[in-house]
Amino acid sequence: MARIKGAMMTRKRRNKILKMAKGYWGAKSTHYKMANQAVMKSLTYAYVGRKLKKRDFRKLWITRISAACKANGINYSRFMHGLKLSGIEMNRKMLSETAIHNPEAFTALVNTAKTAIGA
Repeated sequence: MARIKGAMMTRKRRNKILKMAKGYWGAKSTHYKMANQAVMKSLTYAYVGRKLKKRDFRKLWITRISAACKANGINYSRFMHGLKLSGIEMNRKMLSETAIHNPEAFTALVNTAKTAIGA
């Protein structure tokens, strides 16, 4: 029985990496060895970036809420504590959107939080 050689799968694997490296500068887009290194590194960065994206958005929402709270005469931590005491369970994304697009509703939330903490 004839031995099956791996040329077809090797070529497929190499072409897949070269396709992912399309647009890279210089030899990194044409030479398999350099393209493979570049693609592996970029996939690692992409993986890490997906985790960092969640952190960055949470920081952004907290900054926006904090700025809106300061405009209403309360700090962020007291506001969040007041919301928790009053039983309002809104996530930071929605609070940030409310602060931007509906300042009157956010002011009402701030007043509710203030009464809950007794300030």
